[in-house]
Amino acid sequence: MSERSYLVVGLGNIGSEYALTRHNMGFMVLDAWSQASNIVFNTARYGDIATVSVKGRKFHLLKPSTYMNLSGNAVRYWMNELEIPVENIVVICDDLNLPFGNLRMRGSGSDGGHNGLKNIIELIGTVSFARVRMGIGHDFHEGGQVDYVIGKMSDEELSAMPELCKKVIEGVQEWAFVGIQKAMTDLNSKINR
Repeated sequence: MSERSYLVVGLGNIGSEYALTRHNMGFMVLDAWSQASNIVFNTARYGDIATVSVKGRKFHLLKPSTYMNLSGNAVRYWMNELEIPVENIVVICDDLNLPFGNLRMRGSGSDGGHNGLKNIIELIGTVSFARVRMGIGHDFHEGGQVDYVIGKMSDEELSAMPELCKKVIEGVQEWAFVGIQKAMTDLNSKINR
């Protein structure tokens, strides 16, 4: 039986100075998935990539090395390289418009002000790909957005991340196996911390 393939893109910025920042939640989810699956990332063109098989499906986990605002370069390259149709792509990113702990999956949509999503939409030429937005809240003063999103997470936020990552991974797998509607229904709820 041939495996169906999916490209799971976790957005973030490379470099130790960005580790454990709110903007790197996508990276954190993929790191958690690779650790749980006992696989390692390999550095390749435009990013680090790892592949995990789950019940006859292949999930290609991609952490772009292009920095957040140029993530579309990595997504376009790997969707072509792996011959992944756009309907089999899901992007995981942070979202200022959702309170911390809220998760939202959608089958398509605008960039919502997220520069990583904006660049992906521009370079692959469509808004019709799945995305999981992970709320980070907007607890900052006017003009403090950049410092907030690339700021280190609080101890409380970090302690919630393992459960959030687990929920997102389960949601992505459900999306692949039973479709976007059921996955959205199950994932789009607030995590009780």
